[in-house]
Amino acid sequence: MSEDLLRYDILIQDALRGAVKKILAEVGRTGLPGDHHFYIAFDTNAPGVRISPRLKERYPQEMTIVLQHQFWDLAIGEHAFEVGLSFGGVPEKLLVPYSAIKGFFDPSVQFALEFDPGKTAEELPEELLEAVEELAKVEQEHSDSDAKQDGVEDGKEVAVSSKPKGKKAKPVADTTGNDGGGEVVSLDAFRKKT
Repeated sequence: MSEDLLRYDILIQDALRGAVKKILAEVGRTGLPGDHHFYIAFDTNAPGVRISPRLKERYPQEMTIVLQHQFWDLAIGEHAFEVGLSFGGVPEKLLVPYSAIKGFFDPSVQFALEFDPGKTAEELPEELLEAVEELAKVEQEHSDSDAKQDGVEDGKEVAVSSKPKGKKAKPVADTTGNDGGGEVVSLDAFRKKT
């Protein structure tokens, strides 16, 4: 048998990631049609992924988000998508490169795609990686200064408000979960057992 020098496996994965990008772009333009909703699993350690330190601590390797009833600011880029979701009542903004996606599932029609994260012919632009790194630093500094201002003054603890700061975005769809926030689930729960 000959060696696959064209790397069909990588070409097919990139094409399927392109399909995910087109699906998300359509939803960004028109909203979720009918009963469609998505479970998107991604590698939280992949280059270019931007999530809060709180979420990174809670999901150090993999995370699955649900785009259903409440999400906002869905922005589709050339190499990544960004979306706002609520986790435990705390609004978060996530940036996920398509190359970090491990799985995409629409349970309304039993449609699923599975990927090997990082297995792509497409390289993330250096500017994107640098921007994500810089944003992470700024968010960490902002988080540290907020914790100092909100949590301790003159060596004494004070009450910390749990209300989000800044402008509230209009919800378009919702993540699932008992606490009103996001729930991370395994795609294995939806695979057919044979």
